Parts: sequence; C-alpha cells; structure tokens
Amino acid sequence: MHGVGNDFAVFDGRANPVRFATAEVLLIADRQMGIGCDQIIIIEPDLTGADAFMRILNADGTEAGACGNATRCVAMLLAEQTGASRLNIRTISGLLPAEMLADGLVEVDMGAPKLGWADVPLVAAMDTLHLDLAAGNLADPAACSMGNPHATFFVDDMAAVDIARIGPVLEHAALFPDRANIGFAQVETATQIRLRVWERGAGLTLACGSGACAALVNAHRRGLTGPQATMILDGGILDITWRDIDGHVLMRGPAVSAYTGNWPEKS
Repeated sequence: MHGVGNDFAVFDGRANPVRFATAEVLLIADRQMGIGCDQIIIIEPDLTGADAFMRILNADGTEAGACGNATRCVAMLLAEQTGASRLNIRTISGLLPAEMLADGLVEVDMGAPKLGWADVPLVAAMDTLHLDLAAGNLADPAACSMGNPHATFFVDDMAAVDIARIGPVLEHAALFPDRANIGFAQVETATQIRLRVWERGAGLTLACGSGACAALVNAHRRGLTGPQATMILDGGILDITWRDIDGHVLMRGPAVSAYTGNWPEKS
C-alpha cells in the first residue's frame, strides 16, 4: 500500500502473530530482492479497546512510533473489512483516530505536537524553535515530536539542497539521542509548503505524513504560515491543519492498495 508514494508492506497479524527478525525486515524492504517498501506495517489485535494496534518497522529494522501515511492505509483496510467510517488505531506512541471521508480521502488525528526539548527528544535543554544545528548552508531548524522526532529546515530553493548527502548526517547528529526525521520545507505561500523528508531508518521517501505535520507546526510557530497548509510532497499532496480547539494536528490524504500476496512462511 502507499500514501502519496510513502509505501508499506502491510501484514495482518490479528489472527496469527507476525514476527520478523531484523534480517527478514531488511530482505522484505529490499526493492530488488524482496517486496520493497519504506516501512513494514504489522496489524495486531489491541487489548485496550482500539480497533487495531499498528506496529511500524523501518526499512533498517528499527521500530517507529508513528506514521501518518501508514495509519491512513491501515484505516482504509479496516474500513473495507468492517464498514466502519471511524476507527481508532493504536501505536506505541498512542491512539490515532481516523475517519473515512466522502471524497475517498482519509483523515487522521495525529494528536498534539510535543514541543519541549525532552519530548523531541534532544540531548540538552534548548529552544526547539531554533536549534543550534547546521550543515553546509543550512542552519536554524525547528523541532517537535509527532510521535517520533522531527527537525525542519526552512529553505529558499529546494532544488539546491543535496538531501541524499546531508540527510543521513543530520539524522545521526549528536543533538538527537534517538536520531531524527529531517524535513526540508520551502514555504511558497501562507497556505502552501513544498516538503521533502529524510526519514529516520528509511532515507529519502516520496512522502512523510508525520513529517508534513511537523513542518506545518514548525512553520506556523515561526509565523511563516497559518494553522492550515497544503503540503506538496514528491509523491502527492497532503492537507494539514493544526486545530485551535485542542491543539491536535489533522492530516488528510489518500490511501492506495497496490497489490496483495503472501510472503513465504519460514522454513
């Protein structure tokens, strides 16, 4: 499945548990030797009353706390199976309510961003709106957590940024004890942002849902946009709203099934 190009191998582990060793994750995610994906998603039963638990494994085998694009995909699968228009999906970072919309899109409540330095997390106390971090001509990013750590650099010319080179350096910067997702945002208008994201454990992806939420939050905190913006990613468009009433971030976008199949069982 994919959400604006951010693609997933989704396994249903509700009836029978699904577990993969790191070597198996690497093989499944490999685009030449396996299925090929940015993340592996395992749908598991939830014991707290949610419709399902969603486990997120990055292509390098590490576990992620949240993934907005994957949440839309899982919500769509469950909606097709149950006929429900509203679903609650739990991750290790908390509950993500999702709603099927009349236009075929899916909206996910990603919760409130965490803006404190310890919440991101960072290695030391500092203002998350202006991090002391630079790479080449890039500097002064803002940070927040959307269930996983994000730092957003605001750039004037996206085409001039060598993301493939500096992305992995910034992901592993000493400032981030758990590494970080690194966003590169070009604010085009007060309601439109061009965004590319180097994802922690996955590299440069066609889209990053939580990264789009973080970029809107950080842009609005900087006074660069309003609380709503259309995010233009390599794989498509997401609409993000930072809601005043409760501080939650809403993400609206498509979810697509590419194909289904069976992965060989262990010998």
